[in-house]
Amino acid sequence: MLAKIRAYYAQEQVLEVETPNLCTTVGTDPYLDYLTADIGSRIDAPQHGLYLQTSPEFAMKRLLAAGSGSIYQICKAFRNGELGRCHNPEFTILEWYRIGYDLERLMDDIDRLLGPILGLGIPGKRFTYQQVFLDHCRLDPLEAAVAEFKRFAQDAGDDEAVKLCGDEARVWQEYLFVTWVQPALGQHGLCFVHDYPANQCALAQIKPDDSRVAERVEVFYQGMELGNGYRELACPIEQRQRFEDELEVRRRKGKHCPALDERFLSALDAGLPSCSGVAIGLDRVLMLLVGAESIDEVMAFSLPRA
Repeated sequence: MLAKIRAYYAQEQVLEVETPNLCTTVGTDPYLDYLTADIGSRIDAPQHGLYLQTSPEFAMKRLLAAGSGSIYQICKAFRNGELGRCHNPEFTILEWYRIGYDLERLMDDIDRLLGPILGLGIPGKRFTYQQVFLDHCRLDPLEAAVAEFKRFAQDAGDDEAVKLCGDEARVWQEYLFVTWVQPALGQHGLCFVHDYPANQCALAQIKPDDSRVAERVEVFYQGMELGNGYRELACPIEQRQRFEDELEVRRRKGKHCPALDERFLSALDAGLPSCSGVAIGLDRVLMLLVGAESIDEVMAFSLPRA
């Protein structure tokens, strides 16, 4: 699998890069938790240590701003608390960025890479988030109020959802999507879902003709999410504000608030070229290739489960 990925990008003349897993800053996503590492006093690190990166995105974008051209990376990423059938705190990620690509060309790129690896002979189907949500939940995710999400769950007999999701529209959107929409996606080939609600897209450009949605895409196969991509936001002022908004959510939730990555924001200020990028979970791709039921089956050194 790795050889096929590298052969594809060698043919496409996309440069393979390597960036650090251990950094002084990390993303601000309020729905991710971080792993940290203690470090000696000779390094100017935060009081609690250094962060293991949840993805190589910020460092790779600094390379893009420095003139690297289109790039890709295969590396480890780390997310605290993610342990289950399709999750492990340490996992393998493929991330790439294409200069000058819009979201349509990015989906073409994903199709050309993953289709042959998974042995698929037909192009993936493409749907908007709004369309698949309406098809499976009979609700418009861009217009429905929280009370309507609650009523749908209660009518479906899912009383636990009300406790889990509370009064946050984004949490309801994500819960209902994962529970009711995702299992049906990609049963006969790759499925691309694009134009996600703007409240789920802190690093993506807002669509110029509809401010309710952002240029984000996720790719699914046999009900499993394989990757998440954006037409990348390049405005440092807007990006800083989105980070601040996410930190406010983290504060309300009582979560740790990391310092903003000023070097990343400086790179945006220097000029990020127009580009689109995506991250693919390679352990999940391998699960599908070998018919594994759990991520443990494709990891030689999996963590013990409680």
